[in-house]
Order: sequence, then C-alpha cells, then structure tokens
Amino acid sequence: MDFFEHQEVARRSTRRLVVLFSIAVIAIVIAVNLAATALYLGFLMPAGTARAAAALPTGFYFVNTLIVLGLIGSGTLYKMSSLSAGGAAIANLVDAREVDMTTRDLLDRRLINVVEEMAIASGVAVPRVYVMDNETAINAFAAGHSINDAVIAVTRGTLTRLSRDELQGVIAHEFSHVLNGDMRLNLRLIGVLHGLLIVALAGRLLLELSGRSRGGSSSSSGRSGNALAVLFFAGVALWILGYIGVFFGRLIKAAVSRQREFLADASAVQFTRNPDGIGGALRKIGGLTEATGLGTRIDHPQAEALSHLFLGAARPSFVRGLFATHPSLEERVQRIYGRKHAFLPAPENALALSMGGLEPAPEMERPRSPIEFVPAGDARRGASAATASTNASTVSGLSPLAGLVATAAAGAAAPVAVAASVGTVAPPAQRDFALDQSQRATVDTLRHAATDAIHAQLIGFALLVGKDHALRAQQCQLIADAYGGDASQIADRYHSLMHQLPPGARLPLLDVAMPALRKLPDQVRQRVLKLAHLLIAADGRVSVNEFLLFTILKRRLGPDAGRVVPVRYRTVGERAQDAALVLSLVAAVRLPHRPEHSFNAGALLLPGADVQFVGIDAIKLDEVSAALDHLNQLAPLAKPQLIKAATAAAFVDSETNWLAASTLRMICAALDAPLPPQVAAVEVVS
Repeated sequence: MDFFEHQEVARRSTRRLVVLFSIAVIAIVIAVNLAATALYLGFLMPAGTARAAAALPTGFYFVNTLIVLGLIGSGTLYKMSSLSAGGAAIANLVDAREVDMTTRDLLDRRLINVVEEMAIASGVAVPRVYVMDNETAINAFAAGHSINDAVIAVTRGTLTRLSRDELQGVIAHEFSHVLNGDMRLNLRLIGVLHGLLIVALAGRLLLELSGRSRGGSSSSSGRSGNALAVLFFAGVALWILGYIGVFFGRLIKAAVSRQREFLADASAVQFTRNPDGIGGALRKIGGLTEATGLGTRIDHPQAEALSHLFLGAARPSFVRGLFATHPSLEERVQRIYGRKHAFLPAPENALALSMGGLEPAPEMERPRSPIEFVPAGDARRGASAATASTNASTVSGLSPLAGLVATAAAGAAAPVAVAASVGTVAPPAQRDFALDQSQRATVDTLRHAATDAIHAQLIGFALLVGKDHALRAQQCQLIADAYGGDASQIADRYHSLMHQLPPGARLPLLDVAMPALRKLPDQVRQRVLKLAHLLIAADGRVSVNEFLLFTILKRRLGPDAGRVVPVRYRTVGERAQDAALVLSLVAAVRLPHRPEHSFNAGALLLPGADVQFVGIDAIKLDEVSAALDHLNQLAPLAKPQLIKAATAAAFVDSETNWLAASTLRMICAALDAPLPPQVAAVEVVS
C-alpha cells in the first residue's frame, strides 16, 4: 500500500468517524431527554398535574435536543478552531519545547539530523521538531493538518534511552503518520472527542454552581431549595450521562487508531530497511514498562485527550481491551520480526545524558546503565574525543542532499520504474559522492545557514538572483531596501556559493530551510513572498525556474499552507484541461524541441481523461498555478495517476534533465505529495 492508498484509507476512516460520532450524539440526546423527563416529572411538574407524557411542555424534547446538539457542536467547533494553527498548537498544548535548528546541543543535534534524513528519504520538507523535556518515558507524536505544517515531537526519554537506530525507527514511524493522512484525522478526532465530553463538563459546571449556592446560603426553603435540588440532580445526571460520550470517545479512538499503528510500524521498517530500529524501540518500551511501569506513559494533563496521537499508549490503564488506542507491544513486536522477541532494558544512557548536559531522571528500582555515568560538565570535557569519533556522523550532520543520489549513479531510471515509485519512500543512503569535496562543503555551509530564520530567507532570495550583472545589482538593491545592505551582501554571497553546485542541487535547500521559515510570523511570511515576487519581476519576465521556486514558497508559506484542502474532484478527467496544462509544462522543459513526444508518453497514463497538448507559446504560468490549485483538490487515489503521468513525460526515452526533475518537485509540493526518490536523485547529478 503506498502513500495515496493510505490517504484514501484515512478518508474512509474519517467517514467511519462521522458514523460513530453520529451514533454517540444520538445516544447522548436520547439519554439526556430521558433524564430531563424524569427530572421534570419528579421536581418541576406543577402539583396536581397528571404524571403523563402529555403533561410535558410543548416542544420539551425539541428544546432539550437543540440544547444538547448545541453543546456538542459548539464544543467540537471550539476545539477544532483552537487547533487551527495545526501541529504547533498541539505541541504547545503539551508544553513541548521547539528545537532550534541551529542548536549546538549534541542530543538535540542528533534528533535534527535524524529528522532531516527521514524528510529527505520521504521527499517532503523538514518539519518543525519539539521535545517534551518533562517526560522521561519513550514516546513521540506527529501532528498537523498537512505535510506543510507538520511537527514531530519526542519525549526526553526517547532521546536518552534509545540508540540512534532506534530513534530513527521512531521518527520513521511518525513520518508514516505525516505521509499517510493520519495527522488530519487525529486533529479532527480531538475536536470530536471534546464535543462528546462537553455534556459531562456541563454537568460538572452545574454541580459546582449548586455547591456554591448551597455554601453561600445558610438555609434554603421553598422554591429556592427546590431549584437547588433541580440544579444538583441535573448536574449529576449530565455528569453521568456525559460518560456516554467518554465511552464512545474511547471506542472511536480505538476503532480509528489501532490498525494505523500497525501500518506505521510497517512503514518505519520500509523507510529505514532496519527492523531493529522501530522493533528495538518497542522492545525497550516493553522493558521499561516491566521494570518501572513507565513505558510510554505521559503525565501531562492533556495526555488522555491526545492519547491516540502518540507512538504508544499515553495512559497505561487503557492499553488493553476494547478501548485500547494502541495494539499490545507483544503483538507489534511479533508483526515486525515475524516471531516473539523478549523485551529489552531501557535505562537512560549516560553518553546521551552527557550529550544533552542532563542529569539522570529520578526513577525507583531502575536498571543501571552499562556505561558509567559522569556528571554532565566533566563528560563534555573528558569524553569529547570519544564523542567526536563515536558520533561523527550524528554531530556534524548529514548533507541535506544525502540519500538522494544513491539510485542515480549511471543514469535516469526507466519511466515505468520511476512512475511506479511514486508514493513510496526510499531509505536514506550515504553522502552524495556525485558532488566533489568542495561542493559537499558548500552544501554543508548552505545547509547550516538554512537553519537560521534570517539566513533561510536570504537563501530563498539568493535562489532568485540572476546571473546577469545589471539584473543581479538591481535585485540585490531590492534585498537591501527590505533587509539592509549587510543582508544584501550575504544573499549575494549565497548566490555565488549556489552557483558552484549543479542546478538541480539548489532547490532542495528549501526543504532544509522550511522549519526556520515556518516559524516566521504571518506578516513576515507575506513580506518574504512579496519580495520574492519583486525579485522575479525585476527583469520583466518569469522563467520556469523562478516559477517553480515561487510555487513551492507559496504552497508552504502562503496563507493557505496549513489549511485543510477539501476534496472536490474524484478523477483527473474532471480537471482534464488543468492536467493537460501541467503535463504540457513538463513536456516543454523536458523536450523543448519535441514536446508532443514527451506529452504523449504521459497522456498514455491518463486513460479516460481527454487531455490535449498545449503548445509552448500558449502556456501561461499563472494559469499553471491556478491549475495546480484545482488539481490539489483531487481525491487521494486520483493524484498518483497525474504524478505518474508527469513522471513518464519527464523521463521519456529513459532520460531526463534537472529542470524536468525540479518541475516534478514543484508539482509534488503543490499537490501535498512526497517526491519519488529517483527524481530527487536526478536533480543532484544533472
């Protein structure tokens, strides 16, 4: 099952969520109406009135139902609105600390490196990274509305108790949730569960009000005493009946989340090609649970509401049975290895603690680390040489282009093979030996700069600066007017460094810059996009390369970047004209002298869609941009057909060029889809 099939499964799960939510709402409405009837007949009905259903006021059930639906609906909408900021809102909800991408902390640096590796392996922009410093258990989660606003968060215990391979397995598991559409479903689930709990919260509020009223009055009699009794019993009834919502909420979480954890575990093995990564992490979770009861437990007050997001059960009391949000550890481990495996001890590793300057977490009866613990200050001095040699690959970081070129040694892959890879993920490979030593050093310099918010902006501008001396001077002046003369000189320097690299190796730098750029306030993001537009318009024309870059920037930084994209079209045929325009652009950059040949190779993969070739002179880039916005509203299973067609056009005759590969990168970014690994490889070596 590939990326797009998982997306479709997520949509079906959403429909199941709607059905279960509807059943829960109906059950709550019926129960509240029954309780309201009993309460009215017992306390509020005028004396002497016959105790019959006919004695109920007109519209009694209608008003009750309206109130209940209003409470549930408003609770759901309020919670969804509070999470509209996407993944960052969830991370802030659990008091997680965002990791600075320029951090010198070795433990955080190792985490950033692993996340970057997985991002490149999956062909998406690097997400923002958070750490839950107060949680010593082993756990993690991914959250966001789409791959454009995704965040990944891990606990302190994940960093200090797991090896690098195991950490990579956990991050790969979370990237599976990013790619498979689980994040959007999980955010909706949080809103739905809050709506179901709102009746219980209303009951608690009534109980508090009745308690305060009783406490504020020394004596109650007559009508006032009766009113207090009604308030009290109404609160008790709503509080009890609200747990119908709790029941269905846990049932919904179990129904939606459990099977998806198996899929994410399998994807983690696929991404890393190492079952001991996620497998070892799960075995250590089991060992930690047996030794201390800690396991994946999250002590934060929001843990229950967010339990379905995590790698493992945040509340151990609900680990097993019908209401378990996660499968048992034994079953997950057995599925990974094909047989049972014993759990492993999971003490905090002294070397990891020293890397982060941390002290051991207080634990009762915890196993001792096989590595003797040295206080953080001494460890940094005394073990610096060992750390430098043992963690050279983790501390210095990988090239942002690592893993992209392993499959592109001799030439481009055949169109069918490349098209078939769309929606799959290749494991991270070795550093890019297609670049010489000087170019690799340049990539490392630019990658490091891209992790800083200011320099990330300047790198984006440097990508738009032209070669022509007069144009370059004009564009640098625009940067100076907006950011100052020093910034203009730095951008010009980055421009010179970038032109030491192959053309296709430049655009991927944006993926590394994204965490820093996404942290910018909305107003600053708009300023970035505005200046980028001015740089493009400086020479009075828009090149294809400029269009590709701006499209990616707009999709990831624009006002719609973190919003949910609705599905409006089931097949490519419904947007045949848009598909033809995009396919024609790919053909034009692949074979400018014979674009029809390239176009036809792609059109063959769009049966049922009446796509007509658009001549080079008739292609207007603003129309291509609008077409991509429409095509992003395709159903998940329709998108791969389009991407495979575009890939076939770009790889016609088993060859391609960097511009065609970069065009595919832009298309995938515009469609919120991962990039085929072979395509990324071609960008580097072209």
